[in-house]
Amino acid sequence: KLRHSLTVAFSGGVDSTFLLKAAHDILNNWLLAVIVRMEAFPEREFKEAENYVKEMGIKYVVLPFDEFNIPGFSDNPPDRCYLCKKALFREIIRHSKAHGIDCVADGSNLDDLLDYRPGMKAVRELGIVSPLQEAGMTKDDIRILSREMGLSTWNKPSFACLASRFPFGDKITREKMHMVDQGEEYLISLGFDQVRVRCHGKLARIEVAPAARSKFFSIDLMDQIVQRFTQIGFSYVSLDLQGYRTGSTNNQDGK
Repeated sequence: KLRHSLTVAFSGGVDSTFLLKAAHDILNNWLLAVIVRMEAFPEREFKEAENYVKEMGIKYVVLPFDEFNIPGFSDNPPDRCYLCKKALFREIIRHSKAHGIDCVADGSNLDDLLDYRPGMKAVRELGIVSPLQEAGMTKDDIRILSREMGLSTWNKPSFACLASRFPFGDKITREKMHMVDQGEEYLISLGFDQVRVRCHGKLARIEVAPAARSKFFSIDLMDQIVQRFTQIGFSYVSLDLQGYRTGSTNNQDGK
């Protein structure tokens, strides 16, 4: 086994990119990145993550993972994230050990402790280390340092898995998750960066960055979005007047 070696669960987001870059600067070839390929992880995010490790010359593996095989996942209970993270990180640990590496790290930061994150419990139970959190680093800290390091992800919009778009108790299906993914891809193609399509049955509740809400005063744009979302499979399309905010589906009523 390699001494002082590390596996990083890499998503390509702000936090994990910063962590991977810092680890690579120190460990070089004694580093492994694991990129998960799952339905709750959009193709664009997967490709960005894979392109980054290829450009950096970092050793990596792609881990195919079907979250719908996890008992209870599709029922979307309040501890859904715990169930998913527990199963997922067990697989990451298995792949890590197959490469002779015992230590696995994730990109959790200090701000993650302020939100409802049941997945953090699974991370702790499995002995996953969170170096950024242990260092007391917030998201703002990571963005500032990422910019100083020349990382293109320094201002990348925050992202969470597509399963977080459903209020607890609403059943998650492959079809609904695909609808959400298509809806967000379409909004991104229109120039919106921070977007969420919250799924409430056949109703899509769109969240965009607060400063971008005024763009919806265009009737042509609204008609265009409704037409596309109807094609995707939604019967109703609404704009959340509060704009994007984390955890807006954490309550049963979706507020």
